[in-house]
Amino acid sequence: MFERPKSGERAVLIHSSPDGLAEQSDREEFAELAISAGASVVAELDTSRKRPNPRYFVGKGKLEDLKTLIRQNDAELVISCASLRPSQERNLEAELKCRVLDRAGLILDIFAQRARSFEGKLQVELAQLKHLSTRLVRGWTHLERQKGGIGLRGPGETQLETDRRLIGARIRQLNDRLETVGIRRSMNRQNRLKADIPTVALVGYTNAGKSTLFNTLTDAGVYVQDQLFATLDPTVRRLDLPEGEHVVLADTVGFVRDLPLELIAAFKSTLQEAREADLILHLIDASDPNRWQRVRQVNSVLRQLDADKVPQIRVYNKIDKMDRRPRSTISSKGEGRAVWLSAVTGKGLPLLKNAIANRLKQEKTERTIYLQPSEGRQRAKLFELGAVVNEQVQEDGSWRLMLRMAEKDLRRFLKHENLQTELSNGSIGRQ
Repeated sequence: MFERPKSGERAVLIHSSPDGLAEQSDREEFAELAISAGASVVAELDTSRKRPNPRYFVGKGKLEDLKTLIRQNDAELVISCASLRPSQERNLEAELKCRVLDRAGLILDIFAQRARSFEGKLQVELAQLKHLSTRLVRGWTHLERQKGGIGLRGPGETQLETDRRLIGARIRQLNDRLETVGIRRSMNRQNRLKADIPTVALVGYTNAGKSTLFNTLTDAGVYVQDQLFATLDPTVRRLDLPEGEHVVLADTVGFVRDLPLELIAAFKSTLQEAREADLILHLIDASDPNRWQRVRQVNSVLRQLDADKVPQIRVYNKIDKMDRRPRSTISSKGEGRAVWLSAVTGKGLPLLKNAIANRLKQEKTERTIYLQPSEGRQRAKLFELGAVVNEQVQEDGSWRLMLRMAEKDLRRFLKHENLQTELSNGSIGRQ
């Protein structure tokens, strides 16, 4: 039996396409994925996937080419861009005498390296175990059957069955833990809902600059690196908008073409921030020549999450690389539709904040309230929120305040401050 080596980073990449010649952008992205995982790409091979070999995926001629590339470059790892069946991985490893990995396994490995939070590590482990459970047969072909005879009888189940049972138990344990984490995350969302605080989710193709923009907007200190999937762990921070309003901004994991189904399932609770958001900021690398293809791929993942109906603002980032000026566009309804900015230099950020505020703006009404002399703190807070339009001091030292703000924001303020003041009848005016 072939014993899989425990290490090795010199990799040969297999690019697959219908005509046997992969698009340059797809080749570059796949190479970036391999480099992000820590591999050193020493050779590449193109192959057609019109009629993949059922045993090795590649044909006999390409198999010999692979052997030659491995020998010439002292390669220790072969990574296939196309998905491989467990039997194909096993057969290739036995034939090539080195580790074999497909795109899904590569992305899972990157996620395992990047996860830092407790929840992120649980999600990655769950995805890895689900992926591994279909591939157990690779490592245990010598123990597939119980042996007979004196001294050779099995313990009642094969090693393969034992591993499957242990992995199944661990998957159930991880699902239970993630369910608990999901309940807590759901409670946080419910609390924000009760407090009427809008949630804005930041989504986009991996390496589009989401974490950089998130840090620039909120000073969150999220890990930033020019590599694919630099950060996985979801972060939620308060974002202050013009006119004293604020929202909750949620950073999410970067999307990528052909994101493994195991990852979408495992990160469901994290990605739920996008599905339940009031607004999605779809970040796009404006300098990427394949940006429209990336946009379609992100929207495809959003459809899988049932988040495609959430209102979107497209944010075109990295205009500093194109020598473009920041600008914004609005729809026929007067709503913010797209913003061009640079997250690195900060140019265009005011336009983005205005677009968010404009998109989330609620119809405001003018109301008059009265505050007692002992309620000076509440008066100061209303001024801080920018809600006071006019103020009159009464003879007894109390204040008559004319306010302009959303009705539910005013009622929430009164409830939070435990004020019993009555609102004047009807709306004085509308904005």
